Amino acid sequence: MRSLGGVGLTLTSRLRGFILSTTKPRAFHAISKNQLQLYTSKSCSSCSNLLVGRDPTSIVAALSLSETSKSCFLGTQIHSHIIKLGFTDDIFLLNNLIKMYSKCGLVGDGFRVFDKMPDRNLVTWTLMISAAVQDGQFEWGLEIYLGLIRSGLRPNEFTVGSVLKGCAECASTKAYEFGMSVHCFALKVGIEQSCYVGGSILNMYAKLEDIESAKGVFESMSNLDTAGWNTMIGGYAQCGYGLEALKVVSLMVWRGISMDQFTFVNALKGCSVMGNLDFGKQLHGLIIQSEMEFSTSVVNALSDMYSRNGKKDAALKVFNRIQAKDVISWNTAFGVFSEDKNTREIGKLVQEFMLANMKPNHVTFSVLFRQCGELLDLNLGLQFYSLALQFGFWNEANVRSSIINMFSRCGAMDMARLFFDSLLDKNLTSWNELISGYNSNHCYTEARKIFCDLWDLGVEASEVTFSSVLDTCYKDEHQEMIRQIHGAVVKSGFSFHGYVCSFLIKCYVKVGLLDDSFEFFNGFETLDVESWGTMISALVQQGHLFEAIKFLKSLREAGGKPDEFILGSILNSCADNAGYHLTKSVHSVVIKMGFHSQVFVVSAVIDAYAKCGDIGSAQMTFSQSFRSGDVVIYNAMIMACAHHGLDKEAMGFFEKMKLARIKPSQATYVSVIAACAHVVRLI
Repeated sequence: MRSLGGVGLTLTSRLRGFILSTTKPRAFHAISKNQLQLYTSKSCSSCSNLLVGRDPTSIVAALSLSETSKSCFLGTQIHSHIIKLGFTDDIFLLNNLIKMYSKCGLVGDGFRVFDKMPDRNLVTWTLMISAAVQDGQFEWGLEIYLGLIRSGLRPNEFTVGSVLKGCAECASTKAYEFGMSVHCFALKVGIEQSCYVGGSILNMYAKLEDIESAKGVFESMSNLDTAGWNTMIGGYAQCGYGLEALKVVSLMVWRGISMDQFTFVNALKGCSVMGNLDFGKQLHGLIIQSEMEFSTSVVNALSDMYSRNGKKDAALKVFNRIQAKDVISWNTAFGVFSEDKNTREIGKLVQEFMLANMKPNHVTFSVLFRQCGELLDLNLGLQFYSLALQFGFWNEANVRSSIINMFSRCGAMDMARLFFDSLLDKNLTSWNELISGYNSNHCYTEARKIFCDLWDLGVEASEVTFSSVLDTCYKDEHQEMIRQIHGAVVKSGFSFHGYVCSFLIKCYVKVGLLDDSFEFFNGFETLDVESWGTMISALVQQGHLFEAIKFLKSLREAGGKPDEFILGSILNSCADNAGYHLTKSVHSVVIKMGFHSQVFVVSAVIDAYAKCGDIGSAQMTFSQSFRSGDVVIYNAMIMACAHHGLDKEAMGFFEKMKLARIKPSQATYVSVIAACAHVVRLI
């Protein structure tokens, strides 16, 4: 390759081989072998007439036409015309040729033009990076960017924006680090405040789920446009921060920034994540006010929000008002029926879908099969299976896993296994669904056999795989298999994965191998609260209260803070074992750690003191937490009095509860009846 601006540049043979092997050369080879044949052919005469002149401006106009019409054949004819006229050194023409090939989906041919160019400018490199990213060749795009840097040219905001998009879509640790370096470059050259670059940086961090960095970029930008705000809202919703997403929406409204359809779609996702129906209704009003109710994507998100918040009637009402229903609209409607479990309604809706001449997609069948599993309706599922065969979607990855799930939920494990065995390409999700299906149907031995088959075939297991098969060992206390799976976990690199390790700890404790569980637990270099909670909860469930207390002490000595579930679990065990002194010591920890107003913990303290015979301490605990005014705490106190035969005191607390306008629950009435029953026994 020739030099560029005095700087030698040679693309590696690995990169060239990668491009040539992953793209289809198509018509470019014809040009390479016989450049003039296409031009002199009869079909090429039409190209000559179209071009009229032979100047670069006319040729670019023709390339633009080819690009707009997505005509690869016309594009290759124009390429031949460029070669015949001797414009192979014209950067302006060749850049437009690369652009045409990329827009027509022939990125490999565009690369060959790029590879043979004697000189390249910044536009050339930027076009090539953008083409690679848009074609899904993200790693290739990043390598081309490195070539640009080595050439001595300085990227502009469009170059940086394109490569940041590639980092966001690549979704790997290396891509994240690469994106951070590009971010640093943008800061260095002072283009980070550009709406395009800033929005791209924000999008990258949000897509890679580094929400704190995304927030930092968002707050640092002074001229952020609507797209940037949408990115921040969508990033929060994607990472599960529904409240933060809605706060950004509120700030956007307060500042008077215009909201488009993407704003509403992302905001409604935030409502679904948070379960905030009231905010969703307010957004519904804004949608009507903004005349966005005619946008199908917005109304689809609105229907989905109502459905996820348990408002089936509202979701269907919104669905029925959609003027231009697309397949997403119908898929959302199909998902509404899981709560009511109404086979007739979903069958009727599918019939309407087909009569509307809509074409189902793989999501349609995935939803329908899982609905049949929820409904436990195997006959309806088999009808949908025939329909999936007819439309050719039965072999889609998510459809296959949904079919196995449907058979499993309906208890038809023979059918699930038969379908699984018929698959030529078994992905990990299908294996996981079958293991989970056997597990849910109490076929633990079969589930472990499937796992062994998976392992023998060299299929790479995931945390879902290990968690599911360990659950079978937990349920039937299979010691030998637990140890073997432990070895597989270590070999697969999941020995520090919190969810998998939690299952291992539970299994070891369940089968009485406390020494093994302690050894495994102590092998962690860093422990989160969930890991401690799993260990303590497992010990409590198996009756090892003193060991659980020791772990609580170790957690505090390690600088960790127990959560309400850990403290509640230990206090419940203290109550069951009438461990009065242990209850007092744990209570002191509760007060010191600031959990004396936490409902779950306070009710457990009251119950523990009552079962240990100290009703006075139970009443004192209740009085100290009285401000919370929660029905759970009242229930605990009423039941404590009932257990001690203090029927008048129990009724007194019940009266206080009514005066405080706290609505009684079912447990409240059970506690009051228990107190009354004690009086009847005394009479």
